[in-house]
Amino acid sequence: MTTGRAQAALSFTDEAFAEQMREALDAVEERLLKAVDTDQPLLRESGSHLITAGGKRFRPMLTLACSHLGDPARPGILDAAVALELTHLATLYHDDVMDEAAVRRGAASANARWDNSVAILTGDYLFSQAAQIMAELGPEAVRVQASTFARLVRGQINETMPRPEGIDAVEWHLGILSEKTGSLIATCAKFGAWLAGAEQATIAIAEEFGEVIGVAFQIADDIIDVESEQSGKTPGTDLLEGVPTLPVLYALAGTEGADARLRELVSGPVPEADLPEALELLRASGALEEARSTLHQYQERARRLAASLPSGPVGQALVDICDFMVQREV
Repeated sequence: MTTGRAQAALSFTDEAFAEQMREALDAVEERLLKAVDTDQPLLRESGSHLITAGGKRFRPMLTLACSHLGDPARPGILDAAVALELTHLATLYHDDVMDEAAVRRGAASANARWDNSVAILTGDYLFSQAAQIMAELGPEAVRVQASTFARLVRGQINETMPRPEGIDAVEWHLGILSEKTGSLIATCAKFGAWLAGAEQATIAIAEEFGEVIGVAFQIADDIIDVESEQSGKTPGTDLLEGVPTLPVLYALAGTEGADARLRELVSGPVPEADLPEALELLRASGALEEARSTLHQYQERARRLAASLPSGPVGQALVDICDFMVQREV
């Protein structure tokens, strides 16, 4: 059974659990819109722009799921789920400015619809709304959110700077994914378990699961960008922008099957005229298979973490999330 509008692609094995998740995510959706219901007309419109465009709501879903490791009825859990999704949405507004993106979630990006200033300020506003919610949860919640945001920014900065000498390119890339993507997802899992009153060891496992599955999620996106015509964005977008994704890094490292022509094409932004050739070569290369192997390693690690949690529907739900990773990239 699926969990509703935001999670239509992800099904949970336990139908009763799925029903609880759908109801909780509907409440998150209402709260997200309430958070941007300001009397400033432009800010209300721009702030709701990405919320109404939809999305997987993967982060609040993970917070809500992990709350079942303790008492999901305890106060603050829904608040945390909303604040963490607002934080994620805020980063999307800023990312689109940095990337000069024209489209986000099938609609015009905020910077394309309005301008960079509106997009940046809207992101700032969402951050402020998230911070206000966290402040209501107490100083420890604020500290964890701030630490997470510092990691997220550090990962983004590292992605924009040259890789330091002496560090393996794949190791550097996976470290960036842990910081800029995995850190927030790890915090989502942590907040769910922590606010639900789970034991400290359980909270730690949930947090580690979140970081591992967050990296897997991003690697899957890297593979989808090469493979899929059904992913919601044009295949090869990262290649056109010169983004050093995992398949590209394996190709540049001289993986078996990555010939000189492929390495030449992906050594920088791929010209649009050469994109079909680059995609064909990359799809046929050992580099893509190596990226897929790395993804499966992360998935299996996440599965082992999920299996180490107390038995119950939440453990199976986290396994379902791991399986969802496989389904996304095939």
